[in-house]
Amino acid sequence: MGKWAVVTGATDGIGKAYAMALAKKGMSVVLISRTESKLQAVAQEISEKYPDVETLYVVCDYSKFDENARMTVSKAISDLEVGVLVNNVGVSYAYPKFFHELSENEVADLMMMNVDSTTWMTKMVIGGMVERKKGAILNIASAAGLYTMPLLAQYSAAKGYIEKFSRGLNAEYAKKGVTVQCQAPFYVATKLAKMRKSFTVPTPDSYVKMALRWVGHSDAVVSPFWFHNLQGWFLDALPAAIVDPNVMGMHMAIRKRGMKKEAAKKAEAAKKAE
Repeated sequence: MGKWAVVTGATDGIGKAYAMALAKKGMSVVLISRTESKLQAVAQEISEKYPDVETLYVVCDYSKFDENARMTVSKAISDLEVGVLVNNVGVSYAYPKFFHELSENEVADLMMMNVDSTTWMTKMVIGGMVERKKGAILNIASAAGLYTMPLLAQYSAAKGYIEKFSRGLNAEYAKKGVTVQCQAPFYVATKLAKMRKSFTVPTPDSYVKMALRWVGHSDAVVSPFWFHNLQGWFLDALPAAIVDPNVMGMHMAIRKRGMKKEAAKKAEAAKKAE
């Protein structure tokens, strides 16, 4: 595909797993995230494991991905032969909420980190891929973007944008040697998901090991982990009249636990402040 891979949200979870897996394949890697110390740690880990691989890192807070931030990232990667872009950075709700309960900052961050980041990062690299007639763009979305998600409505809509954006671009560039793919996992054991590893919940490394097989293929939307595919099959097969109330009930239960934890943290903070 090219010498360099660019990975956003590269210091944890699926992003870090992709950075390590692509380095193992021999690709040099540009790591992009907001915490410099974590970026340095991942870059060092790659260098120690794969000494022939080059690494660069760019500090970027995608919740503030304004024109200046975009210029900083663009300048850092503009002269590189980018063969793979992994748009992994994103944010969800702290726990399921009714839309009116979200703060203005939460609403803005959801759009900026999920929609704007993917759109602008894709814009930065796709022209060079077209010129070289090769390249792969991987947009890490979520199964939440494929189905109705009450109490996660805006997150679901943001990931739904990623799906449609990927489908359109994949068809648009099919004859130009560039693939654009939306990978839509269910739960993966990451900090964002707040889930533990289990039979149905893979670790980021396990997920990426399967997901890597799909890179460069013509499929516009994939769910690489086998159990996630099974979950999707059931959701597609059942009528909305059954699925939607059950998802709502599940999210209401998670919301209740989230509110309880939030209240406990506030009470503890208030006690310390006394």
